[in-house]
Amino acid sequence: VQLQASGGGLVQAGDSLTLSCVASGRAANNYAIAWFRQAPGKEREFVAAIDGASNTIYADSVKDRFTISRDNAKSTVYLQMNSLKAEDTAVYLCAARAFRSSRTSVAYNYWGQGTLVTVSS
Repeated sequence: VQLQASGGGLVQAGDSLTLSCVASGRAANNYAIAWFRQAPGKEREFVAAIDGASNTIYADSVKDRFTISRDNAKSTVYLQMNSLKAEDTAVYLCAARAFRSSRTSVAYNYWGQGTLVTVSS
C-alpha cells in the first residue's frame, strides 16, 4: 500500500482545514488508515483512525473538533479539522495497517510522507 498525504497549510486559529490521504495498492480499501502528527521536539501522536467498515476512533484532544472519513470510490481518507488551535501545529502523517485500527504507531506497516499544518494564534 502506498499513501500520499496532502492538504496542509498555514491557517489562523479557529480556521478549518481538510487533509487527504490517497491509498493505492491491492485491497487498499480494506486497510485501516490513521492520522498521526508530530510537532517539533515532540513524540509522534495519534490523532484519528478509520477502518474498512468506517468505524472511527479519535484522540481525546481532537475528538470534538476533527472528523475522519473515507471515500472508497476515491481510495481516499479525509481529516476534517475545525476550530484549529496553535497546539495543532505539526506534520501530519497518514498510515495504514490491515483490518483493525490502532492508536499505536508501531502497529502500522505503511506510512505516507507528512503534510505540514501551521496554525497561527
